[in-house]
Amino acid sequence: MPSSASVKRSTKRAFESALSAVAKDVEALLQQLLRRETEDGETARPGRLLEAMRYGVLAGGKRIRPFFVVETARMLGVKPQQAMMTAAAVECVHAYSLIHDDLPAMDNDAVRRGRPTAHKAFDEATAILAGDALLTFAFDLLSRPQAHPDPALRIALVAELARAAGLGGMAGGQLLDLAAEGRFGKVPPGAITEDAVIMLEAMKTGALIRAACGMGAILGKASESARKALDFYGYALGQAFQIADDLLDLEGDPKTVGKKTKKDAAAGKATFIGILGIDGARARLATLVATAEAALDEFGEKAAMLRAAAHFVAERRA
Repeated sequence: MPSSASVKRSTKRAFESALSAVAKDVEALLQQLLRRETEDGETARPGRLLEAMRYGVLAGGKRIRPFFVVETARMLGVKPQQAMMTAAAVECVHAYSLIHDDLPAMDNDAVRRGRPTAHKAFDEATAILAGDALLTFAFDLLSRPQAHPDPALRIALVAELARAAGLGGMAGGQLLDLAAEGRFGKVPPGAITEDAVIMLEAMKTGALIRAACGMGAILGKASESARKALDFYGYALGQAFQIADDLLDLEGDPKTVGKKTKKDAAAGKATFIGILGIDGARARLATLVATAEAALDEFGEKAAMLRAAAHFVAERRA
């Protein structure tokens, strides 16, 4: 009988293979979708804007958010290729958020994934437009029959992603992040509480991860109990992802991480490390991973890859 350690190694290898396969397929689809030829209803695709969009979304990366879409749907009986258009839409929103997050008005970063950020490679105006275009393009993709033949289900996908990206999700979370830095006035003493950090990070980072799981559940026509379980998994994992990211910023090697580190403390960002300390943040991370795993109990062994993904999120070094 195989040992627990050998089973874990085998599961980890299977997860890494599955993650790599999704990344490859999403990359290929995005390459095809962002070609020079116009779609029906488009007048032209300006070369500089198209190049900047491709620069932002075809820059590699782990493609973990598309993986959550594809793997959640697969667990519910949907073939991976039938979830790929939705996965590509989620990656477009993620790429847009990174382009805008790096802008001088936001985090003012010069390096992302080991190369110049979009506004450095092009210029600020082009980077803003590339982000805008990728965000819009995501909803173009979800509107297509290739996302799903049922229009009602496509509307559900659009709503899920829109709410994750907008006022009550990423955009709102980014504003809370800036406010916590004192961008709009002095932060009152005691304002950065644990609850405030939970809300900020659940919106800025967690919302898109949670939505990726939710969109997989929509594609898989999950039952009410399954949807609730996957939503809780996504919620816990979103928090875990941000804590792991905060730890990488504090302790990571810039060459491995692919961007400048130790920025958060210098900028006065609101993080769990600032609230709980390093040991407390690590303990919370471990608890969140365990919580995410427990949320998958009703799926049994079918959820093995999603459980492995939770550990990957917590243990990543880049």
